[in-house]
Amino acid sequence: MPLWPVYTGTSAPHDGIAQLPPPPPWRAFDGGPLLDPPEAAADRSAVSPDRVHRAETYRATEDTVQLVNAALYLRRPLLVTGPPGTGKSSLVYAVARELRLGPVLRWNITSRSTLHDGLYSYDPLSRLYAARQQAAQQAAPQETGPEETGAAETGPGTPDETGIEHHLRLGPLGTALLPYARPRALLIDEIDKSDLDLPNDLLNVLEEGQYQIPELVRAARLAPDGTARVPADGTGEAVPVVRGQVRCRAFPFVVLTSNGEREFPPAFLRRCVTLRLRRPDDGHLADIVRAHLGEPDAYAQELIGRFLDRTSAGDLATDQLLNAIYLARTSNLDSGSLDRLAEQLMPHLGQGAGTDVF
Repeated sequence: MPLWPVYTGTSAPHDGIAQLPPPPPWRAFDGGPLLDPPEAAADRSAVSPDRVHRAETYRATEDTVQLVNAALYLRRPLLVTGPPGTGKSSLVYAVARELRLGPVLRWNITSRSTLHDGLYSYDPLSRLYAARQQAAQQAAPQETGPEETGAAETGPGTPDETGIEHHLRLGPLGTALLPYARPRALLIDEIDKSDLDLPNDLLNVLEEGQYQIPELVRAARLAPDGTARVPADGTGEAVPVVRGQVRCRAFPFVVLTSNGEREFPPAFLRRCVTLRLRRPDDGHLADIVRAHLGEPDAYAQELIGRFLDRTSAGDLATDQLLNAIYLARTSNLDSGSLDRLAEQLMPHLGQGAGTDVF
């Protein structure tokens, strides 16, 4: 029986992802050869204390739970928008932890990011250097003899580092679209900072769940079975790519975040499930504080009230509140000093903010 919700938002890890129903016919993928997803600990950066803490302490709203499950069922990317500091990028870590999707792949977008960056990188200069080194090693014994140079002979057992696969590396998007048995989790962070063309460039890849590596397509003619083993993003594990074609089996759980700094084309939006995060209310803020710092005391409750009052005049981020409460608990300042410090820690964000009177 299919399970709804697969993602519950309770943060307790489980294997509910195995109970997803089959995808809609227009979102079915058949990539291969099938790969086992890596363990969470396989990527050391993915188990860093800050990322683990974010995953464990994220508190999802009911709307968030519903739309995450909609994206999982429909095999569609999830576009998450909202004010700064509302937990947009933390969501993917919480989902990956609960559903045991392995280490989160992360692609941080800048104004210079291109689709190619997300799919794979190729270093032709390192390949040229490797070819020159190998040629020099092969020529050295003929000119001076191995006894005089002290160099080892090159022979059938010598690794050939001139193959193109030794100078390719899959990017976070390229790795997420490998034919894994379970969905991988991918964060495409701050997509609104990208060049105008990037959302449109992503359309076909996310719609088709596949891409091509032209360098491997050409090299496949020289390989016995057309298979190259290329390092994946994060773990560095060498994975098979057949004839330069990559196609997913389980469509990845893709989260794209946006601070609302630009609008996206309709063709891009219709291919995403859109989640708009709102500013948390007092109950949700208390839950967040409780998850990060324990039960809020009287002064923490007072700071929550002040924080909410100030949000009507401009944007504030939840981590500003957490910083103020943490220092109130760990410092020995008197109440007047704490109030002044809290005011300095919680300035309004953005140019359109109103007065900063605390």
